[in-house]
Amino acid sequence: MHPLVSALEGRLIVSCQAYPGEPMRDPGTMAQIAASVERGGAAAVRAQGLEDIRQVKEAVDVPVIGIWKDGTEGVFITPTLDHCLAVLDAGADVLALDGTTRPRPDGRSFAETVAAVRERFSGPIMADCDSVESALAAAGAGADVIGTTLAGYTDARPRTEGPDLELLGELARALPATSVLVAEGRVHTPAQAAACADAGAFAVVVGTAITHPTTLTTWFRDAVES
Repeated sequence: MHPLVSALEGRLIVSCQAYPGEPMRDPGTMAQIAASVERGGAAAVRAQGLEDIRQVKEAVDVPVIGIWKDGTEGVFITPTLDHCLAVLDAGADVLALDGTTRPRPDGRSFAETVAAVRERFSGPIMADCDSVESALAAAGAGADVIGTTLAGYTDARPRTEGPDLELLGELARALPATSVLVAEGRVHTPAQAAACADAGAFAVVVGTAITHPTTLTTWFRDAVES
């Protein structure tokens, strides 16, 4: 296991992202948020976009998991080899990319993309998966970290109200011992984060519930107005 990954065991990772068009959609703001969650105990941060990755990398001492979202349909999380290489050039310590079995925009398979990345990068690769099938395939292709990031966001599985604990349990049993399982997706409370760990997650990623005030405000607004 890569030392950078082993240091994340039993720890919290925080995703620092804002959607296009939002007031906080600014790399400098995301870097400040990353520095704030590091102070709160985040063991790593996940950053989206090349300039965000650069500025977050300068703002924190913990590892930066980098992605590049390009588009909104199909495979759009670091979707091509060119995107992967750009994320690495921006300074990401961990490369994260779509790990589903869906067709990729450049025609390469996930395995072919990982093989090409490995020609120049020996650090950890995280696969954002949506099912047991895609997770096992990604692990077989050489991904170091398997995330449940896309569970419920494709046609592979129904979307659960909170994190997909059933999928986490299945993957904890099915993945090879060399794979690291990270829970990500709809982890909205500390209790849910603990449940992910209990289900077998090596580490847990939380995003919206920590770093997205627009969504948080709607939760409280709905509670008050109802």
